[in-house]
Amino acid sequence: MKKLNQKSLDFIDDVIYRHKDEKGPIKLMLHEIQNELGYIPFEAMEKMSEALDEPIAKIYGVVTFYSQFTTEPKGKHVISVCLGTACYVNGSQTILDLLVEMTGAPVNGTSQDGVFSIDATRCVGACGLAPVVSVDGTVFGCTKQLEDLKMLVLDYKKEEAPA
Repeated sequence: MKKLNQKSLDFIDDVIYRHKDEKGPIKLMLHEIQNELGYIPFEAMEKMSEALDEPIAKIYGVVTFYSQFTTEPKGKHVISVCLGTACYVNGSQTILDLLVEMTGAPVNGTSQDGVFSIDATRCVGACGLAPVVSVDGTVFGCTKQLEDLKMLVLDYKKEEAPA
């Protein structure tokens, strides 16, 4: 397990301090921590458990119930491919397979170089745009143009290449 630096620990403490007296602060705290750190470290859940006098199992349950939370660091670029029914019948599995091959990231995992994470998601509510892919939070609909996706990934790879 990766040890958190002091800046991250201080940030977690600040989030807890600011929200601990609010009603139902767990999800709010988790969102802030993940937005800053990119994931929810176990140390954050421990600190929240102690400060809120809640069992750590309850906090861990919230983290694992909601798909937007992750306990593992993500790559610099997060690519999500919708595998909901409309997207799937319109070719999203082919898109997912291509992205895994191009990035080296396994499905629901991160590439060894830490540049890409690939997430298989379920319906994102944009069925009329199927198949849907989101890259770093930007949604791309009608992504049947595989060449466009290939160019996007290649552009990100160029950005990350050592000079």
